Amino acid sequence: MRTRTKALAPVLLLGLPLATACSAASGADGGSRTVTVTVGYQSKTINTVTAGTLLRSLGYFEQELAARGEKDGVTYKVDWQDYATGAPITAQMTAGKIDIGSMGDFPLLINAARGKELKQPTRLVSVTGYNLRGGLNTMVTGPGSKLESLADLRGKKVSTSVGSAADGTLVRALQRAGIDPEKGIEKLNQQPSVGASALQAGSVDALSQFVAWPGQLAFEGRAKALYDGAELNLPTFHGVTVREKFATERPGVLDDFLRAQRKATDHLRTQPVAAAESVAKETGLPAEVVYLYNGANGIATFDPALRPELLAALKEDVPVLKAAKLVDSVDVDAFVDPAPLARAVAGTGTGTQGYPAAAPARPELWLKEDNRTQAFETPAALLKALAAAGPGGVRAAYVPDAVTGTLWFADKAVWVAEGAELRAFTTASGAKAYVGGRAAGSGARIVSFAEAGALAS
Repeated sequence: MRTRTKALAPVLLLGLPLATACSAASGADGGSRTVTVTVGYQSKTINTVTAGTLLRSLGYFEQELAARGEKDGVTYKVDWQDYATGAPITAQMTAGKIDIGSMGDFPLLINAARGKELKQPTRLVSVTGYNLRGGLNTMVTGPGSKLESLADLRGKKVSTSVGSAADGTLVRALQRAGIDPEKGIEKLNQQPSVGASALQAGSVDALSQFVAWPGQLAFEGRAKALYDGAELNLPTFHGVTVREKFATERPGVLDDFLRAQRKATDHLRTQPVAAAESVAKETGLPAEVVYLYNGANGIATFDPALRPELLAALKEDVPVLKAAKLVDSVDVDAFVDPAPLARAVAGTGTGTQGYPAAAPARPELWLKEDNRTQAFETPAALLKALAAAGPGGVRAAYVPDAVTGTLWFADKAVWVAEGAELRAFTTASGAKAYVGGRAAGSGARIVSFAEAGALAS
């Protein structure tokens, strides 16, 4: 089957001056100057909130800049520009119109390549959120779809955003399943919202997308998970990139941004429910979906540190983009610049290594009218608490996949009973693989959510 791609046109802001994004204006009387710092972010790509949506709402960057302005007699302003994907942010950065941007790992590599080609080099200076197994990307199908595994995608129409981390997951997953990602499916290159609409209309068979689209569609009953990106067991992350010229000319402002990002990360990690509610208010996304990814046991772990395992994974992404002819080559070591983050956190006691690595996720229950969640040691314990609360008292219940650890909504998971043990899986194929791999006589079987609840009680 021939792959069909529809190129995404770069965002062009006609009529804008060709000056760089960080602009300065002096008063006619020689008074204080005003400097505008332009930040590109993706409000609904909630794995970037500590450098975008949440950071903006908390005002930490503006606070840092205000303190700097008092010292040097400059009035700093921040122009926050919101985009749906990383591609237009890169287009604006290479045009000199955005100073700092956040995007996923695959777009970051394209950002590096385009910056070099167009003589507007960029540098990766921090991470926002990551998942060490790749669980931030998921393939979903319609709720009534008969497709249950990657093998079922052969010859089908699949929507994704070419050059995104979700596209990388699609390509790698198909290759592992023995399906040619170029000829084995009909790929449609679409913005996430367009792909979601196409899935609802039945004009595509599956959708491969990044956070938070799969979770939102599943939560709203408009899709079910077909493939969990964590099955690849390859780290994926989003990060912050900066124009090299801006970083050189205004290193202090970059340091301010990174300190503010660290503060936003502290806020998210210590007040995850409040942070989820804040992001939900800013984006219109359900808070329950935001918490699925950004919560205490969420799919994403937030930490600005440039972890070695993440950078190693970034290098493994380069051949995938080269094969797709999206980049010629990328020198990851030259693209990564740890110096600004080291400067920004120096003396704060945090260190450049950041927080401890993500711990295994645990089941969680979010009750209505509660500003915190409850964690449980086992899925069965969660189901007991869920039954005790009653459907009217529950806001959301989450459970990790028994193999990949990817958190998912308990009522959307596929459940397996094995003796007294209850296990949850993000996908039907994951549950079937588990049951099929158990020894004869183990009694492992797939059960409904209602049956699992009854067995737990």
